[in-house]
Amino acid sequence: MTPYKDRSRPSLAATVIIIPAFNEGEVIGSVIEGIRAHCEFPIFVIDDASTDDTIARAMQAGATVIPLAVQLGAWGAMQTGLRLASRNGYDVAITMDADGQHDAASLQELLRPVAQGIADVSIGACTQRGSRMRKIAWTLMQKTSGLALEDITSGFRVYNRRAIEELSHRRATLLDYQDVGVLLLLQSHGLSIVDVEVTMKDRSNGGSRIFRSWLIVFYYMCQTLLLGLTKRKLARPYRNPQIAG
Repeated sequence: MTPYKDRSRPSLAATVIIIPAFNEGEVIGSVIEGIRAHCEFPIFVIDDASTDDTIARAMQAGATVIPLAVQLGAWGAMQTGLRLASRNGYDVAITMDADGQHDAASLQELLRPVAQGIADVSIGACTQRGSRMRKIAWTLMQKTSGLALEDITSGFRVYNRRAIEELSHRRATLLDYQDVGVLLLLQSHGLSIVDVEVTMKDRSNGGSRIFRSWLIVFYYMCQTLLLGLTKRKLARPYRNPQIAG
């Protein structure tokens, strides 16, 4: 059976979906059901020490849940999922948020560059979603890091086996966020990254945990911009390969 319910779509047999989650009990079930409406890939929910019923809801919806004993944050939970993907022999990992913002209907387009061998990583870009604060942050990140990507903070991504292995390494454990540091690390090892325009929904549960207060934004931006400035020389020149239709 093809992982896609529409057999005309490209098939990637050894593919897993990774969803970090913290206190997303209200929406995690519907998020998983939405994914199931479009594909049959196995789903790993990495529960980041939630205090609500996220685990029970995710299991009820049919996902495999990996509960963390201590809270590692979004990137720590994500790396846990990538390491599980590596150990279990998956060739492709799709990462999605647990808040319902990432539209599973875009999976076919997002997978295409990696499935066709055009890129090692594809990022679901939706620049229309950005508030003024977010767009200023994106511009600063691009200027300091040298990254030529449209939506640096998007967690809606596809990684091939090579990218999974790079991000499972202990050097990636030192990162706090999945944006600039992760992308510069991948580029410094010669991996190609492309933007793919996707649609995104409004969040089903709350708002951004980074852009919810000026204090958190200040800390996040200071750390991210400093990382971009110090690591940009490690990145190889960025080339956005042509994506076949």
